[in-house]
Amino acid sequence: MATPMRRLLTGILSCRFQPILRTSDYRCLVALAADGGRCPWQLVGAVCLQRPAVISQVKTAIQEEVAELMQQMEVENSLYSDHEIRLMQDEERLRRKMADDYDSDEDEDGEQDIVMAQDMEDQWEQKMRRFKVSPRVTEADTKNDCTSLNRKLDTNLVLLIKEKLGNEENWLLPQVHWQQGETMRQTAERALSTVSGDNLQARFLGNAPCGFYKYKFPKALRSENRIGAKVFFFKAYLQNREPAIAMKEEDFVWASKSELKGYLKPTYLTEVNRFILAL
Repeated sequence: MATPMRRLLTGILSCRFQPILRTSDYRCLVALAADGGRCPWQLVGAVCLQRPAVISQVKTAIQEEVAELMQQMEVENSLYSDHEIRLMQDEERLRRKMADDYDSDEDEDGEQDIVMAQDMEDQWEQKMRRFKVSPRVTEADTKNDCTSLNRKLDTNLVLLIKEKLGNEENWLLPQVHWQQGETMRQTAERALSTVSGDNLQARFLGNAPCGFYKYKFPKALRSENRIGAKVFFFKAYLQNREPAIAMKEEDFVWASKSELKGYLKPTYLTEVNRFILAL
């Protein structure tokens, strides 16, 4: 029976994700399988947790013009709706009642009071006037509170955490080192649980990584058997609306794609930008 390490590497090397692996990375994975997991490069599972956009983005002038044109074409080419047919029937009934030769016996409803379609429209209009649209700019936007999910509602947000590597602090996607017996997806799931426990409900998108990054440890932490780490990223979407993060507020942020350059290092940012959409 294959060892857990062999099962892990067989899954990685046989999946469709294999083409993004560099030759040196492929050799390292083969070496891991050959010597039971001893390799100078540590395997790391990371999760790209996204909060999808809550509202649509504001239309540009061209988009507004196209939308109006499409609406006009739809109205001109459409059939009458049930409500429009009822309006015409009500108007015809009123004309008959106003006529001098009106005979109430011909009216199927007789003298019974009925709610006309126009009355219903008036009621809907009153309800519409009382309705207030929620503001697109929230209090979190005004205060620039990057720890709040109630900000930038029209774009995706990504969870970043602050991690100390040696004497240096870096902003990264949540990550942990791979352990014997785990698949890489299980490692990424554990990375998420270390950040929030059971407070975050997330849906992972598949078992194959969506991205890859390799970095070396600071020289003070580097040795022959410990050169650096190879990170495999997995995508996940946030399910619950207001999760609690079990970290200090200064150690995590929810950032949009345009804000990532203010947190991530250039080489790390380049790899992350390959699989994050600015929607």
